[in-house]
Amino acid sequence: MKLNNTTIDLTEPRVMTIINITPDSFYGGSRCFTDEQIEGRVTAAIEAGTDMFDVGGYSSRPNADDVPVEEEIRRIARAMKIIRRVAPATAVSIDSFRAEVIRKTVEKFGDCIVNDISAGELDPTMIETVAESQLPYIAMHMRGTPATMQEMTSYGNIVEEVREYFVRKIEQLRLAGIGDIVIDAGFGFAKSLEQNYQLMHGLHRLTDLGAPLLVGVSRKSMIYKLLGCTPEQALNGTTALHMEALRQGAKILRVHDTREAKEVIKIFNTLNKTDHNNNDTM
Repeated sequence: MKLNNTTIDLTEPRVMTIINITPDSFYGGSRCFTDEQIEGRVTAAIEAGTDMFDVGGYSSRPNADDVPVEEEIRRIARAMKIIRRVAPATAVSIDSFRAEVIRKTVEKFGDCIVNDISAGELDPTMIETVAESQLPYIAMHMRGTPATMQEMTSYGNIVEEVREYFVRKIEQLRLAGIGDIVIDAGFGFAKSLEQNYQLMHGLHRLTDLGAPLLVGVSRKSMIYKLLGCTPEQALNGTTALHMEALRQGAKILRVHDTREAKEVIKIFNTLNKTDHNNNDTM
């Protein structure tokens, strides 16, 4: 994946740290209300070894408040100003489904990765905007909107239907002129709890489509509802799913907890190296 003439190497898994400039994101630990909180979270993530940031100004949780475009732009700009000062060499992803938000952010702060929960379905100008700017694009699977998605969970075989969705979507994006594509299965978006685990079980089916796979399960309801806890208590479950996602072929982990995710990747890479060495001696 290329950004600002720099290649982000995805031959090994990477960590994307969440920075939410929102008052209503589902996990309080990711919310930043002041400049001091933003800078503190950015600094801590850099010290823990993050590979990139994902900045969001619009909560995509079910029944979240609508945010005017101008307010979303303002929130993201507030975080970007601090990130560009504190960590100018670190790649930044903008979590937005609105092309206008991307255009304004790029105009002011330079190129970024675009993380679109709707894969261009909620804003018909998004794909064209990304293609014109030649930005890396994260396309997520979702049905409906954040307000309606949990009413749209009827699937025959969820793994195969999500796979077929991405076969078509990747073709659409490439025909539009987008070169760098990352796919996100959309855990928690238009999926029941059981379907989320079915999708995780078959996640490897999405790794041969010619696009790296991002997984975002950090502290989500598929963990805390299953375990009968809260998002604040869901770190252990998150770690377990991160290891499984890596085993299935994920290349980017989108996370709230940078240090813990980096540790999972280090253990995973060591296990893979050990397995490779054992095979070489057989």
